[in-house]
Amino acid sequence: MIIEIAVTIMVGLAGGIAVGGGFVAFLSVLGIIPRLTQLTKTDKMIQMYEWAVILGAVCSGWVDLRDLSLHMNVSIIIIVIGLFSGLFIGMLAAALTEVLNVIPILSKRIGLERQLITLLMAIVFGKICGSLFQWIYFYNI
Repeated sequence: MIIEIAVTIMVGLAGGIAVGGGFVAFLSVLGIIPRLTQLTKTDKMIQMYEWAVILGAVCSGWVDLRDLSLHMNVSIIIIVIGLFSGLFIGMLAAALTEVLNVIPILSKRIGLERQLITLLMAIVFGKICGSLFQWIYFYNI
């Protein structure tokens, strides 16, 4: 019994270190956070961005491992969590595409250099329509 618990702890710790190391490598090698601060013109707040990412990862990991139940209006909590999650993912995706110059390369490859705004709007509306479809279809609203 003790050996099983020790092995479970070691596997969990190794998995956490691997995932955490990959996440940190992703953020640091591509320079996501510094580029995000440049885009938002908040260079002086870079440490706040870093702490927000660290605390967000730690707190969400902790909450995920707990059987947390809040006796509150759940729809308000879901809206707030969804808003912040969407903001984080959107800003991360924007910083990643900016760092890798995906949009200009894509527009040159498919011959839409003059219609760059149209291409960006198609990507935005495609993301919105896909998200709405998933939300309406899978959550039966």
